[in-house]
Amino acid sequence: MNESLENAKIYGIVDLGYVTADNVEAATESLIRGGADVIQLRAKGLDESEIESLARKICPICNAARVPFIVNDFPVIAAMVKADGVHIGQDDGTLIAVREIVGETMIVGRSTHSVEQAQLALREGFDYIGFGPLFPTPTKKGRPGIGMENVRYVEETVGREIPVFCIGGITRSNIQSVSQAGANRIVIVSDLLTSESIESATAEAKNLLTPDQ
Repeated sequence: MNESLENAKIYGIVDLGYVTADNVEAATESLIRGGADVIQLRAKGLDESEIESLARKICPICNAARVPFIVNDFPVIAAMVKADGVHIGQDDGTLIAVREIVGETMIVGRSTHSVEQAQLALREGFDYIGFGPLFPTPTKKGRPGIGMENVRYVEETVGREIPVFCIGGITRSNIQSVSQAGANRIVIVSDLLTSESIESATAEAKNLLTPDQ
Protein backbone atom coordinates (compact mmCIF):
# COMPACT_ATOMS: atom_id res chain seq x y z
CA MET A 1 0.00 0.00 0.00
CA ASN A 2 1.30 3.45 -0.93
CA GLU A 3 2.79 4.97 2.24
CA SER A 4 1.56 8.50 1.61
CA LEU A 5 -2.03 7.24 1.27
CA GLU A 6 -2.01 4.47 3.86
CA ASN A 7 -3.31 6.64 6.70
CA ALA A 8 -5.42 8.96 4.55
CA LYS A 9 -9.10 9.20 5.51
CA ILE A 10 -10.50 12.39 3.97
CA TYR A 11 -9.82 13.06 0.28
CA GLY A 12 -10.61 16.66 -0.59
CA ILE A 13 -11.22 17.91 -4.12
CA VAL A 14 -10.71 21.50 -5.19
CA ASP A 15 -13.45 21.39 -7.81
CA LEU A 16 -13.78 24.37 -10.15
CA GLY A 17 -17.48 23.65 -10.31
CA TYR A 18 -17.69 25.02 -6.75
CA VAL A 19 -14.54 27.11 -6.33
CA THR A 20 -13.52 30.04 -8.51
CA ALA A 21 -10.03 30.09 -9.99
CA ASP A 22 -9.19 33.05 -7.74
CA ASN A 23 -10.02 31.02 -4.64
CA VAL A 24 -8.25 27.71 -5.31
CA GLU A 25 -5.34 28.53 -2.99
CA ALA A 26 -7.59 29.61 -0.13
CA ALA A 27 -9.81 26.55 -0.58
CA THR A 28 -6.78 24.25 -0.62
CA GLU A 29 -5.41 25.80 2.56
CA SER A 30 -8.78 25.53 4.29
CA LEU A 31 -9.22 21.89 3.35
CA ILE A 32 -5.75 21.07 4.66
CA ARG A 33 -6.21 23.01 7.89
CA GLY A 34 -9.47 21.13 8.42
CA GLY A 35 -7.69 17.80 8.11
CA ALA A 36 -7.93 16.73 4.47
CA ASP A 37 -5.30 14.04 3.90
CA VAL A 38 -5.24 14.24 0.09
CA ILE A 39 -6.01 17.12 -2.27
CA GLN A 40 -7.12 16.75 -5.87
CA LEU A 41 -7.55 19.49 -8.46
CA ARG A 42 -10.59 18.86 -10.67
CA ALA A 43 -11.22 21.46 -13.35
CA LYS A 44 -13.70 20.10 -15.88
CA GLY A 45 -14.10 22.30 -18.95
CA LEU A 46 -10.99 24.43 -18.48
CA ASP A 47 -8.24 24.33 -21.05
CA GLU A 48 -5.00 22.61 -20.18
CA SER A 49 -2.98 25.80 -19.77
CA GLU A 50 -5.47 27.06 -17.18
CA ILE A 51 -5.40 23.74 -15.33
CA GLU A 52 -1.61 23.75 -15.32
CA SER A 53 -1.59 27.27 -13.90
CA LEU A 54 -3.98 26.27 -11.10
CA ALA A 55 -1.98 23.12 -10.38
CA ARG A 56 1.18 25.20 -10.01
CA LYS A 57 -0.59 27.30 -7.35
CA ILE A 58 -1.87 24.32 -5.38
CA CYS A 59 1.16 22.04 -5.58
CA PRO A 60 3.50 24.05 -3.29
CA ILE A 61 0.75 24.45 -0.69
CA CYS A 62 0.32 20.69 -0.55
CA ASN A 63 4.06 20.09 -0.57
CA ALA A 64 4.55 22.43 2.39
CA ALA A 65 1.82 20.59 4.32
CA ARG A 66 3.09 17.16 3.21
CA VAL A 67 -0.32 16.36 1.78
CA PRO A 68 -0.35 14.41 -1.51
CA PHE A 69 -1.48 16.53 -4.47
CA ILE A 70 -3.38 14.75 -7.24
CA VAL A 71 -4.29 16.13 -10.67
CA ASN A 72 -7.53 14.84 -12.14
CA ASP A 73 -7.59 13.55 -15.74
CA PHE A 74 -4.30 15.00 -17.04
CA PRO A 75 -1.14 12.91 -16.55
CA VAL A 76 0.90 15.30 -18.67
CA ILE A 77 0.02 18.20 -16.37
CA ALA A 78 0.69 16.06 -13.30
CA ALA A 79 4.15 15.31 -14.65
CA MET A 80 4.84 18.92 -15.63
CA VAL A 81 4.03 20.37 -12.20
CA LYS A 82 5.61 17.46 -10.33
CA ALA A 83 2.36 16.52 -8.60
CA ASP A 84 2.31 13.50 -6.32
CA GLY A 85 -0.30 11.75 -8.41
CA VAL A 86 -2.90 11.66 -11.14
CA HIS A 87 -6.44 10.30 -11.11
CA ILE A 88 -8.10 8.83 -14.19
CA GLY A 89 -11.59 7.62 -15.02
CA GLN A 90 -12.73 4.41 -16.63
CA ASP A 91 -12.52 5.94 -20.10
CA ASP A 92 -9.14 7.63 -19.67
CA GLY A 93 -6.92 4.84 -20.90
CA THR A 94 -4.71 2.23 -19.31
CA LEU A 95 -2.34 2.35 -16.39
CA ILE A 96 0.50 1.37 -18.75
CA ALA A 97 -0.18 4.42 -20.93
CA VAL A 98 -0.28 6.74 -17.91
CA ARG A 99 2.93 5.28 -16.51
CA GLU A 100 4.68 6.08 -19.80
CA ILE A 101 3.93 9.74 -19.07
CA VAL A 102 4.33 10.01 -15.30
CA GLY A 103 6.88 7.30 -14.56
CA GLU A 104 6.78 4.45 -12.10
CA THR A 105 6.76 6.31 -8.79
CA MET A 106 3.83 8.72 -9.17
CA ILE A 107 0.55 7.77 -7.50
CA VAL A 108 -2.09 6.75 -10.04
CA GLY A 109 -5.73 6.34 -9.01
CA ARG A 110 -8.73 4.99 -10.92
CA SER A 111 -12.45 5.73 -10.67
CA THR A 112 -14.49 2.54 -10.29
CA HIS A 113 -18.24 2.05 -10.31
CA SER A 114 -18.66 -1.66 -9.57
CA VAL A 115 -17.07 -4.53 -7.68
CA GLU A 116 -15.67 -5.87 -10.94
CA GLN A 117 -14.03 -2.56 -11.86
CA ALA A 118 -12.59 -2.21 -8.36
CA GLN A 119 -11.05 -5.67 -8.47
CA LEU A 120 -9.72 -5.10 -11.98
CA ALA A 121 -8.04 -1.86 -10.89
CA LEU A 122 -6.30 -3.77 -8.10
CA ARG A 123 -5.09 -6.45 -10.51
CA GLU A 124 -3.87 -3.84 -12.98
CA GLY A 125 -1.73 -2.19 -10.31
CA PHE A 126 -3.41 1.12 -9.50
CA ASP A 127 -2.29 2.74 -6.25
CA TYR A 128 -5.82 3.52 -5.03
CA ILE A 129 -9.39 3.66 -6.27
CA GLY A 130 -12.42 5.85 -5.93
CA PHE A 131 -15.54 3.69 -5.49
CA GLY A 132 -18.91 5.18 -6.34
CA PRO A 133 -20.88 7.28 -6.75
CA LEU A 134 -22.62 5.85 -3.71
CA PHE A 135 -25.42 8.41 -4.05
CA PRO A 136 -26.60 10.60 -6.92
CA THR A 137 -24.46 13.73 -6.97
CA PRO A 138 -24.55 17.05 -8.85
CA THR A 139 -20.87 16.53 -9.59
CA LYS A 140 -21.78 13.61 -11.89
CA LYS A 141 -25.10 14.65 -13.39
CA GLY A 142 -27.19 11.80 -14.78
CA ARG A 143 -25.20 9.03 -13.10
CA PRO A 144 -27.28 7.01 -10.62
CA GLY A 145 -25.86 6.08 -7.25
CA ILE A 146 -24.59 2.52 -6.92
CA GLY A 147 -25.65 2.27 -3.27
CA MET A 148 -23.73 0.99 -0.29
CA GLU A 149 -24.38 -2.75 -0.41
CA ASN A 150 -20.96 -3.57 -1.90
CA VAL A 151 -18.83 -1.16 0.15
CA ARG A 152 -17.81 -3.68 2.78
CA TYR A 153 -17.05 -6.39 0.21
CA VAL A 154 -14.83 -4.03 -1.81
CA GLU A 155 -13.05 -2.97 1.38
CA GLU A 156 -12.43 -6.61 2.25
CA THR A 157 -11.30 -7.72 -1.21
CA VAL A 158 -9.54 -4.60 -2.50
CA GLY A 159 -9.07 -2.28 0.48
CA ARG A 160 -6.63 -4.59 2.23
CA GLU A 161 -4.21 -4.08 -0.65
CA ILE A 162 -4.81 -0.50 -1.83
CA PRO A 163 -6.82 2.41 -0.38
CA VAL A 164 -10.50 2.54 -1.35
CA PHE A 165 -12.03 6.03 -1.20
CA CYS A 166 -15.82 5.98 -1.33
CA ILE A 167 -17.19 8.88 -3.33
CA GLY A 168 -20.37 10.41 -4.61
CA GLY A 169 -22.97 12.39 -2.71
CA ILE A 170 -21.24 11.92 0.63
CA THR A 171 -21.99 14.69 3.13
CA ARG A 172 -21.59 15.23 6.83
CA SER A 173 -25.18 14.08 7.27
CA ASN A 174 -24.53 10.60 5.83
CA ILE A 175 -20.87 9.96 6.69
CA GLN A 176 -21.79 7.78 9.65
CA SER A 177 -24.06 5.55 7.57
CA VAL A 178 -21.32 5.26 4.93
CA SER A 179 -18.87 4.32 7.66
CA GLN A 180 -21.30 1.76 9.08
CA ALA A 181 -21.58 0.26 5.59
CA GLY A 182 -17.85 -0.50 5.78
CA ALA A 183 -16.09 2.56 4.35
CA ASN A 184 -12.75 3.52 5.86
CA ARG A 185 -11.95 6.45 3.55
CA ILE A 186 -14.14 8.98 1.79
CA VAL A 187 -14.10 11.70 -0.82
CA ILE A 188 -16.31 14.65 0.03
CA VAL A 189 -16.72 17.59 -2.33
CA SER A 190 -19.72 19.92 -2.49
CA ASP A 191 -20.65 19.67 1.19
CA LEU A 192 -17.24 21.07 2.11
CA LEU A 193 -16.73 23.57 -0.69
CA THR A 194 -20.17 25.18 -0.33
CA SER A 195 -20.07 25.39 3.46
CA GLU A 196 -19.70 28.67 5.32
CA SER A 197 -16.30 27.51 6.60
CA ILE A 198 -14.49 24.91 4.53
CA GLU A 199 -12.02 24.37 7.36
CA SER A 200 -14.69 23.75 10.01
CA ALA A 201 -16.75 21.52 7.71
CA THR A 202 -13.68 19.42 6.87
CA ALA A 203 -12.77 19.05 10.53
CA GLU A 204 -16.34 18.01 11.34
CA ALA A 205 -16.34 15.46 8.51
CA LYS A 206 -13.08 13.96 9.69
CA ASN A 207 -14.32 13.70 13.25
CA LEU A 208 -17.50 11.97 12.08
CA LEU A 209 -15.49 9.44 10.08
CA THR A 210 -12.78 8.89 12.71
CA PRO A 211 -14.34 9.88 16.05
CA ASP A 212 -11.84 7.96 18.16
CA GLN A 213 -8.68 9.24 16.52
